[in-house]
Amino acid sequence: MPERGPAAVAAAVVGWAAERRFADVAELFAPRLRAVASAETLRVGWEGEIARIGPVSAVGGPVSEPAGAGLVRVRVPVTCERGGLTVVMSVDDAGLLHGLRLAPPESTSWEPPGYATPDRFTEREVTIGDGPLAVPGTLTLPAGRGPWPGLVLLASGPHDRDLTAGPNKPFKDLAWGLASRGVAVARFDKVTHTHPRVGAEPGFTMAEEYLPHALATVRLLQRERTVDAERVFVAGHSGGGKVAPRVAAADASIAGVVSLAGDTVPLSRSAVRVARYLAERDPGPATTSLVEATTRQAALVESPGLSPEVPASDLLFGWPASYWLDLRGYDPVATAAALDRPILVLQGARDYQVTADGDLAGWQAGLADRPDVTIRVYDADDHMFFRGEGPSTPAAYESAQHVDPAVVADIADWLGSPRRKVPRRGFRRER
Repeated sequence: MPERGPAAVAAAVVGWAAERRFADVAELFAPRLRAVASAETLRVGWEGEIARIGPVSAVGGPVSEPAGAGLVRVRVPVTCERGGLTVVMSVDDAGLLHGLRLAPPESTSWEPPGYATPDRFTEREVTIGDGPLAVPGTLTLPAGRGPWPGLVLLASGPHDRDLTAGPNKPFKDLAWGLASRGVAVARFDKVTHTHPRVGAEPGFTMAEEYLPHALATVRLLQRERTVDAERVFVAGHSGGGKVAPRVAAADASIAGVVSLAGDTVPLSRSAVRVARYLAERDPGPATTSLVEATTRQAALVESPGLSPEVPASDLLFGWPASYWLDLRGYDPVATAAALDRPILVLQGARDYQVTADGDLAGWQAGLADRPDVTIRVYDADDHMFFRGEGPSTPAAYESAQHVDPAVVADIADWLGSPRRKVPRRGFRRER
């Protein structure tokens, strides 16, 4: 048993994971974490990462910060032969783990993209929501009187407001680039990032993950003096792109939807597809195990017998059954088709996580008769809308990149300039 201090516990956890002593790590799980994760969950996640970036070569010192509710968030940087990762843990005073996730390597080397002009906008910190689940956010506002169109960014998974991935910050790219072109942007840390325990709560759903903070941010942006309250849109990436129509359906004042790599294929099937893609490019015991575990968990997620009583540790990503049942009942394309507001769908042709021939095809089929829907495909872009060549891999996110400037320009142009209505554009696929 390690010393009980949060930093010492975190260092021990990383050491045990490197030695594949996953059962020892699981012994430190607090009851709420034990309900949604197991030694097997950790093994699959860890070995999948190690298969991608190579064996551990060095472990950095723990970095601690208060996380609220008597918890300390500890980040431990790990260097591997072909990359790195950050192990992020929430530890209580007794040395028990309330949260554990594998994140990209952290970096402060982000530099503004060439299409950002900082003297054209200002930024200020805000708080989104009230009470114990409030989260921090940032407003990026163009200089001048406006009135400017507004955009609320929605991330997928437990990400921060910048959608940080290694040295990259795609949402910060978008915010700075769009504000430079006359669009007010609001972004915020996901509730599952700021309050990691909430995602493990029984009964937690996708609606609870997104709607309260997304709608609060829309209202916040609408109250800004220089923002046109009638032209505030929501834009989501990946899972955020999938849920964006649901957010818009919940608030008739939202002017329209932008979906960036929004998935339409059931997530359980996409998870299996991604696992197989990674295994094909890096075959071996770890990726084979990842495919087997993902396939098994996906089958349970799709089972007609899935009920709230099924342990989250048996399900994909350690999400509770309530989340999967809510997700199974949500059809993003049908929800989007029922909206009477314009929609912009963007897709990277090199994206292996949300694919053009799978997920994009769902948007195309369901929205083909809508004259106010625009679909654009970027041949060189991956899931993060970074430009590149050849098959996309997770390792690409570890080098400094920026969102494709064409994506920023297209979103800004679609939203329209100040005092101009959003153009109703025909459905088309543009290269």
